[in-house]
Amino acid sequence: MNQATRKSKDSAPTRALHVAFELSKSKWKLAFSDGSAAPARVVDVSGGDLEKTAQAISKAKERLGLPCGTTVYSCYEAGRDGFWIHRALTGIGVENVVVDPASLDVDRRSRRAKTDRLDALKLLAALVRHVRGERVWRVVRVPSVEDEDARQLHRELEVLKAERRAHRMRIQSLLFTLGIRITVGRRFSKRLPLLRTWDGQELPPGLRRRAEGELQRLERVDEQIRDLEKARKELVESSKAPRVQKAKQLAQLCGVGVPSAWSFVMEFFGWREFNNRREVASAAGLTPTPHDSGTSTREQGISKAGNARVRKLSIEIAWSWLRYQPQSKLSRWYRERFGHGSSRMRKVGIVAMARRLLIDLWRFVEFGVVPEGARVKTVG
Repeated sequence: MNQATRKSKDSAPTRALHVAFELSKSKWKLAFSDGSAAPARVVDVSGGDLEKTAQAISKAKERLGLPCGTTVYSCYEAGRDGFWIHRALTGIGVENVVVDPASLDVDRRSRRAKTDRLDALKLLAALVRHVRGERVWRVVRVPSVEDEDARQLHRELEVLKAERRAHRMRIQSLLFTLGIRITVGRRFSKRLPLLRTWDGQELPPGLRRRAEGELQRLERVDEQIRDLEKARKELVESSKAPRVQKAKQLAQLCGVGVPSAWSFVMEFFGWREFNNRREVASAAGLTPTPHDSGTSTREQGISKAGNARVRKLSIEIAWSWLRYQPQSKLSRWYRERFGHGSSRMRKVGIVAMARRLLIDLWRFVEFGVVPEGARVKTVG
């Protein structure tokens, strides 16, 4: 007799309070149930009001006739609120899960009613099934406060570099309207006063003022980028934190620089625990998605249901790996299978190589296994 059958025959199911949160900026809808077939109760609280939320949970226990010490299960969809609600709920003893919104079942009819109340009730029904042991959604893994904070440095660098590109492109676009084709570089501030339009005239005062304003903002962004890169370098050299040590270890491989190693570890290897290579590829969204039905068989590409930053970085490092690790087993495999193919096939092949490379990098960081044929940088 299995455990599930023994539980249903030998003991009555324990009643619990189930709470589903439908979040918005101004208000939260809370749907309550004790897991029975009785109609659910839905109440509104102001968005972010934890005191009113705790009061609503206590009142729901009273309405449903549940003791004060009853176990409370809750859930909400991952979104702009992040994980602070999860930490607040677990802090008061609630067993909360953060749900991946893309994993929820959706009615595929052409039209369906959608309101916050209906969404809360649907989420509540799925929570009851989840607590019973059914697989109804994907649960988001919540990082610790420290692990989440460690991501901020390289993510801020990403934002600043995007701003830098935007400022440069705006300046170049302004000058292009006057027939000036120029690339904005580090010494552009000295060249700007010397520029002339297509007919040899000085820049119009309005356009020049606008270009100088963009240039000033560009210089401030450049300074912020330098400060952050300096801070990262100092951390790599001085910090003894385990995640920083992993980044230093990963950067020992030729073809993987400190910035890439830092992003890999802080986003992926530094806090996630993987049991096998399939979990590594799946968490980055690099697993294949075949379509095999009847006589129709085709490959739909990778799932992309994972960390987009790590996925993008893995593909970039795969190209770098071909250049700096040409004698490695992985590079030889790529050249033999895709090296003589078309441009499209080489791009398809690099994604397959990125998946294998990410797994090799995980094995190197976690177990010290050097990828076959790979070169390691000499220290000193």
